[in-house]
Amino acid sequence: EVQLVESGGGLVQAGEFLSLSCAVSGATLDDYHIGWFRLAPGKEREGVLCRSPSDGSIVYADSVRGRFTIFTNDVENTLYLQMHSLKPEDTAVYYCAADWAPLCDSAVRTGGVGMDYWGKGTLVFVSS
Repeated sequence: EVQLVESGGGLVQAGEFLSLSCAVSGATLDDYHIGWFRLAPGKEREGVLCRSPSDGSIVYADSVRGRFTIFTNDVENTLYLQMHSLKPEDTAVYYCAADWAPLCDSAVRTGGVGMDYWGKGTLVFVSS
């Protein structure tokens, strides 16, 4: 069974950097499409970005393009979400999710519809 465990959330100030990790078990980073999604208070779940294993390509949401990216550690089987220039509107619970099917494009557009495996999330709070 595929399991995902997020960590690294916390309180930061606007403009700062934060890195979240998604530790994957039951699958490797080479097998599954893995993405990050977020849920802010009063809003629908939003896609952040998603990585395709075939070529490492990344689909970004417009709201984070140029500020967020992914770093992978194959030895640790962990995927990191690196968030630069954080804004108060980035405040949310961040989830990583995985699926074997090539869903990255639609998953980012729909906030993760169709992704089979989800972690429990980690909270990021960005103060102004």
